[in-house]
Amino acid sequence: MDLSDLGTVRAVLARHGFRFSRSLGQNFIVDPSVCPRMAELSGAGRGVGVLEIGPGVGVLTRELAARAEKVVAVELDRALEPVLRETLAGCPNVRLVWGDVRKLDLKELLRKELDGLNGILCANLPYYITSPVILSVLEEKIPFSSLTVMVQKEAAQRLCAEPGTRACGAVSAAVRYYAEPRILFEVGRGCFFPRPDVDSAVLRMDVRREPPVRVPDEKAFFRLVKAAFLMRRKMAVNSISSGLGLPKERVAEAFRKAGIPATARAEELRMDGLAALAGLLLGKET
Repeated sequence: MDLSDLGTVRAVLARHGFRFSRSLGQNFIVDPSVCPRMAELSGAGRGVGVLEIGPGVGVLTRELAARAEKVVAVELDRALEPVLRETLAGCPNVRLVWGDVRKLDLKELLRKELDGLNGILCANLPYYITSPVILSVLEEKIPFSSLTVMVQKEAAQRLCAEPGTRACGAVSAAVRYYAEPRILFEVGRGCFFPRPDVDSAVLRMDVRREPPVRVPDEKAFFRLVKAAFLMRRKMAVNSISSGLGLPKERVAEAFRKAGIPATARAEELRMDGLAALAGLLLGKET
């Protein structure tokens, strides 16, 4: 079964009476070159267990299953059950789990299904859950060595932005704290069915063993990061003062001690500067 052939995909979906859900952001890959490349670059191989989110019709799932020891595919839409039962019939190392990935205990799922394997995440993520899922996996320290995801192109650029650059935001800083992200390749909108209104990109995030900076308290650090980017057009002193409810004079003094110009905006703050400000302003908050 060639799941990169649009006619085949249409026939399978029609056979099971499947209808696309706009609210779930369902766009299935039908370009024959994308999923093999994505699966290969994800690091799927012997001794590797993969968590996939949103398998769709199973085209990426099959490529992962051909390489990895085991694939656990989490799907929310039960209307896809008969479709996936058919398309994945020849993949004995695939386990389908039905549910919302945002509500599942992923640590327990990996312990149960991928114990003893090098866990990675590989998925064509629906755009509306991109940041929440990635941040949740990183912040909760789900035991993955890497995350390889296909997301909206602009989201990929934002997730990979370096602190201290104009494209950086609070999400960018959080991703950089936990992982080393890089864009692997771009995917045009014509590679999907139905065709979305935007282009996509595949990025890989290799999870760090140690963060790039030392912070007194991670929760406090991310409170400061979020506050700094709260009002991007304003000076970071004002944003942090407002976001954390601290006197502007105290924040300005912290900038001076950290060697950061008081006129700096959030996009100009590098990771070490953010860490220094967190230590000066929030100390060992819990």
